[in-house]
Amino acid sequence: MEYRVDRDSLGEVKVPKEAYYGAFTARALMHYNASKQRMHINMIRAYLMIKKSAALANMQLNALDKERGEAIVKACEYLLANINDMLEHFPIDALNSGAGTAFNMNVNEVIANKALEMLGKSKGDYSYLHPNDHVNMSQSSNDTFPTALHLAVLLSSKDMLDAIDKLIASLKRKAEEFKDIVKIGRTHLMDALPVTLGSEFNAYANALEDAKRYIINALDELKYVALGGTAVGTGANAPKGYRELAIKYLADVSGIELKPARDMQYALQSRLAIAYVSSCIRNLALELIRVANDIRLLSSGPLAGFAELIIPAVHAGSSIMPGKVNPSLAECLDMICFNIVGNDLAVALADQAGQLELNVMLPVMAKALLESMDMLARFLPVFAEHMIDGLKANESRLRASVESNPIMVTLLSPYIGYNTAAELYKEALSKGISIKELVVSKGLLDEHKVDEILKSSV
Repeated sequence: MEYRVDRDSLGEVKVPKEAYYGAFTARALMHYNASKQRMHINMIRAYLMIKKSAALANMQLNALDKERGEAIVKACEYLLANINDMLEHFPIDALNSGAGTAFNMNVNEVIANKALEMLGKSKGDYSYLHPNDHVNMSQSSNDTFPTALHLAVLLSSKDMLDAIDKLIASLKRKAEEFKDIVKIGRTHLMDALPVTLGSEFNAYANALEDAKRYIINALDELKYVALGGTAVGTGANAPKGYRELAIKYLADVSGIELKPARDMQYALQSRLAIAYVSSCIRNLALELIRVANDIRLLSSGPLAGFAELIIPAVHAGSSIMPGKVNPSLAECLDMICFNIVGNDLAVALADQAGQLELNVMLPVMAKALLESMDMLARFLPVFAEHMIDGLKANESRLRASVESNPIMVTLLSPYIGYNTAAELYKEALSKGISIKELVVSKGLLDEHKVDEILKSSV
């Protein structure tokens, strides 16, 4: 590999000749490789949008000359348009320096060198256009990284919310399909009053709709951003009017209605809004675990379990037991959601670790939260299509459990009394006969009345 020599404040560094990054990134690559994951693509997009917006604001305020400013803007636009082809130039590990300085400088260097190339100059010729002096003008890692984090989460939210909608739609279709299928409900995992299989699935859909609504409410808080606060929230080294103008440009560039945080010092100290979003996504995960585990219970069997649902076979269930079908997709969803719960704990710990004027634990928040969102976006449509859409009701099993279940006496107790009903329950259970048969044979109610009461119960 051929190398060029770049220089930074610490001295000279060898950098791959074709790389758009520079000395700071090259040094960072020696130290940050713990996760072996690169920074999320939406963090890169968000940062490029920020740098473009900053250059536009700096030019308008006459802090940055037109030639350099336009070169920075064009470099950002090129990188945004060709981001998939340029990812190799953003090699910084997702877990890098506190406050994300290494990643901010990586972006600054790539933009600077692309802009220099567009101006007909050599990579590394920072005497004319510098990563710090020009690309990072009026900024700090301390205000750009939290702004990028908010923006990246908002950018990622569309795919996640669409995926949640697909699962909700699948659950609602099953609710409609199963609406007339009566079954025994369960409380404490024990037989309870009858419900319909459709009502169970409708309840699952409603739970996810509420969880999604809470996420959307939390996401709105991310529209308030820290850009313009620079190092400690005072806006030092930024021209007057920069904050409002840069955020206005960023809103235009991103297509998201971003606004200045009401207190810029607070916006650097605290990541409360990120923790809020993460906790709402964790709560969604908890609901998904519950739904997945209900499906695992209801499909258990096919002979020695509940066997009320028949699950689609997505692959052979066992390497040793031929013909076995497992709820593998529900199990995978559980594991994804366990991971999300863990990611939320990482965000929570990082959120409380802010000290004085800055929370420096930003990269781990970005990695954890964006990973959770990506897993949901990728897997929920698979779960909806290949698990929920393929579920079938075991109607004969459901019907038999309703007709023979002594718990049905509960519905008759207002007519025959609690104590009598309790005695009938024990007698039906011991003799293995239906409550209806007992009640009619003892002359407590006629057959027509019993049928009328039982049918009106669900």
